[in-house]
Amino acid sequence: MPYAQLPERTVLAVTGDDADHFLQTLVTADLDQLGAAEMRPSALLTPQGKILFEFLIGRIDGGYRLDCAQVAAAGLTKRLGLYRLRSKVAIEPDATPVFGLWDEANAALTESFVDRRFPDGDVARRYGNAPAGIEAATTDDYHALRVAAGIAEAETDYAGSDVFPHDVLLDQNGGVSFKKGCFVGQEVVSRMQHRGTARRRLMLLAGERHLTPGANIEAGGKTVGTVLATTGADGFGFVRIDRLADMLAKGEMLSSDGVPLTATIPPWAGFSLPEPNQAASGTEA
Repeated sequence: MPYAQLPERTVLAVTGDDADHFLQTLVTADLDQLGAAEMRPSALLTPQGKILFEFLIGRIDGGYRLDCAQVAAAGLTKRLGLYRLRSKVAIEPDATPVFGLWDEANAALTESFVDRRFPDGDVARRYGNAPAGIEAATTDDYHALRVAAGIAEAETDYAGSDVFPHDVLLDQNGGVSFKKGCFVGQEVVSRMQHRGTARRRLMLLAGERHLTPGANIEAGGKTVGTVLATTGADGFGFVRIDRLADMLAKGEMLSSDGVPLTATIPPWAGFSLPEPNQAASGTEA
């Protein structure tokens, strides 16, 4: 029943009288649905609907905790500050250590927060002191768990500048609300949702041998995706699901750097492959 410290992650505290309204009108998640002992995926988008910053968000006294990549913290603080204007909000870095815990008993520990990216509720976050009485694991152990589940993180696995929320399945894990109303980039991602134009999706990969992050995924001599993260022969990557559907219909095989592989939809995700030869015009992925 292990835990691991995550030194590549850090925390921002957004507090003040206007914290609820301020964040609810900016970020993709619906904060009204956020429970007291959980961390939910969310993002701050460009007006064009692409991910600027991706993070976990949870409640604290007087506001919210944003758990983000260490290298993105300064940029996220600056960007939120641009939106603050006259709002009664404080945006402050917090040097509290971040821990990932897994297995059901650990996720239920006092002062832990269930990580809602994982569907079974058996992975959690803890902030502050390391949990006592359970086994310490390595950061690599935690990332292997995350990669096997198909949970991508900005800066670690992908750069957000050309990535839509649908690409990394934020529409599948509650990271984007299509009901709460306006937020930055809402018009574009809502149009993608309702028109079904999301064509690039994160999928689990299984190779016959070692896969290389950054390598192209190919079929029939054409590129259909990119490997993002791996743990040896397994990992995940971006795949154009329209091209994948056509490839499967033709009986062609996937490969990356000559390594045969298969691509599958994460079991917690609800999307499906389009019909073969379905027109991809209008796609925004």
